[in-house]
Amino acid sequence: MLKERIQQLAASVLDETIQTRRHLHAHPELSFHEHETVAFVAAKLDELGIAYQPMANTGLVALIKGDKPSDQVVALRADMDALPIEEANEVSYKSTKPGVMHACGHDAHTASLLGTASILNQLKSEFGGTVKLIFQPAEEVLPGGASLMIKEGVLENPKPQAIFGQHVMPLIDAGKVGFRSGKYMASTDELYVTVKGKGGHGAQPQQNIDPVLISAHILVALQQIVSRAADPKLPSVLSFGKVIANGATNVIPNEVKLEGTFRTLDEQWRAEAHVKMKKMAEGIAESMGGSCEFEIRKGYPFLVNEEKLTEQAKAYAEDYLGKENVLELDIWMAAEDFAYYSQVADACFYRLGTRNEAKGITSSVHTPKFDIDEQAFAISTGLMAYLALKRLGN
Repeated sequence: MLKERIQQLAASVLDETIQTRRHLHAHPELSFHEHETVAFVAAKLDELGIAYQPMANTGLVALIKGDKPSDQVVALRADMDALPIEEANEVSYKSTKPGVMHACGHDAHTASLLGTASILNQLKSEFGGTVKLIFQPAEEVLPGGASLMIKEGVLENPKPQAIFGQHVMPLIDAGKVGFRSGKYMASTDELYVTVKGKGGHGAQPQQNIDPVLISAHILVALQQIVSRAADPKLPSVLSFGKVIANGATNVIPNEVKLEGTFRTLDEQWRAEAHVKMKKMAEGIAESMGGSCEFEIRKGYPFLVNEEKLTEQAKAYAEDYLGKENVLELDIWMAAEDFAYYSQVADACFYRLGTRNEAKGITSSVHTPKFDIDEQAFAISTGLMAYLALKRLGN
């Protein structure tokens, strides 16, 4: 049977997949600088005899065609970039690059997809259809490598009928996966606000226009966008994580800079909120004698898992792993540039459990202590291969 055949092949590539992940983890590269990484991936594909072509400068796309006749196409995606974080793990595969770390699991995604490629390549004579492998740069920064890959035609020639993405999840135990149909992850926008006033001595406030006080009013008032202007049934998040008022205990500065993020799950409300935030901040600043420059850098759209595809994939996962190892996910207000694929193609973005409390592997993504239980690879490579081939009709 197909399932047992894939499980056998997944077991055979486990050790190599772990070693691939460790090499990538030790040699991380930041977004749009994945030159060594993509060369490594290309070399692995060369070893397997899989044809590929470069895209988006530091990405590539490869094709595996089954020998049986079929015009069906499925795409599988992995991202490759790391984060500007100093690793705090003391492991043999610790990052060799100061201040750069695979703290979001993209090393695991890339290694896993290479393992899946090996499995599928060994099964070419047994299936029909084409599997497109997408190794994508720059998921972590705007405008997102996915948007560039799409612009360069990664979803064309041939055009996939479905695309799958897999992402590590340290909240889920290794050996389990999670799915959610419909809207899953939020859009993300970056907010850059400069509040201008007139600085001076803190003992003479009557002579100044205090941008610190104006900023405080703006920060509090903007929360009304979420608490009073948004539909209570629609998830929205507005957070400011950076406030710079470069004065002193007795010095009022000329300006204050604020940086934050806005996230939601509806494009119409997203656009309305942009207008409301800008108008509110500028109006408050003007009413208090100052001014406000409100810049919104529009980021990724919300991520939607096509319902029929996702329910189908969940059923396949239950067949492959057992129903007890497939979880139902809640909405997640983080963002992912896989959302770009989901806006233009039938997509399914699911979670791979990587947690192991007994081993102390519990840290969140984007932290210096993040790591994964590598036994997750025992299911990750084969599951993606199984999803692809079942979707192709095999």
